[in-house]
Amino acid sequence: QVQLVESGGGLVQPGGSLRLSCAASAQIVGIYVMGWYRQAPGKQRELVAAITSGGATNYPDSVKGRFTISRDNAENTLYLQMNRLKPEDTAVYYCNVNFGGSSSLWGQGTQVTVSS
Repeated sequence: QVQLVESGGGLVQPGGSLRLSCAASAQIVGIYVMGWYRQAPGKQRELVAAITSGGATNYPDSVKGRFTISRDNAENTLYLQMNRLKPEDTAVYYCNVNFGGSSSLWGQGTQVTVSS
């Protein structure tokens, strides 16, 4: 069974940077649409970055220009580089793979806290 394991979260000051990683236990990176989502307390989970099998990326306006999604197919790892972090970026960040239709898989999440 495929598993996704996120890492790289932590506490960072406003304006700082973090890089999240999502390691897959099987060869899925570069094959399916994958993305990063986040969920803040009391809010719905929202997409922050997605990448297709062809490498096309998509970001909401709230993170465009600050966040970059990338992947290493050989290492089966998805990344999220987050720069110029703001307190409103504080959330649990989740990695997701969309196998098609209603089939998808989530990681366990990693906490990102932006605070001085």
